[in-house]
Amino acid sequence: MRRVIVLFLCTIVLWAVVAQVNQGLSDAHVYLFVGGLFVAFTALTQTYGTGLWTAALAGLLLDANAPVAFGKHMILFATAHFFVFRVRDRVARNDTVSRITVAILANLGLFLVLTFLQLLRTPAIAAIWPRMIFDLVCSQLFIALVGRWYFALQAKSLVMARLERETFA
Repeated sequence: MRRVIVLFLCTIVLWAVVAQVNQGLSDAHVYLFVGGLFVAFTALTQTYGTGLWTAALAGLLLDANAPVAFGKHMILFATAHFFVFRVRDRVARNDTVSRITVAILANLGLFLVLTFLQLLRTPAIAAIWPRMIFDLVCSQLFIALVGRWYFALQAKSLVMARLERETFA
């Protein structure tokens, strides 16, 4: 349980950073969604239960601030964790580039599913797609830039809490 708490505290740090960046980008009408980062590290490096708890808590954290039905992010993050966990044996888990690639792909899936779920009731869907694609591209670039830092934060936090040996580069 301590491992889940340490990883969730790292999630809170990422959530705060992304919230501040989104606040700064609000004048430009850009929104970053980094759901793939919340899921990737734990799904690739932790046990299934630890990763599932961490992903579910991250989803609840995002649900608390998002204008969506409560539990939507939690279910999506848990589902993404399941899929990433199932393919993790086919990925070089100790390679940072592979982790970032998995986070980008998970983010793509989460973004598309969440966008489709939110746009079902929108009358002018075609007018919204250019902005959604721009937000997705910006989000993916942000993950590529911040992913290494966030994965190092999680790994070093586990080492500092004496919950895991330092095996990550």
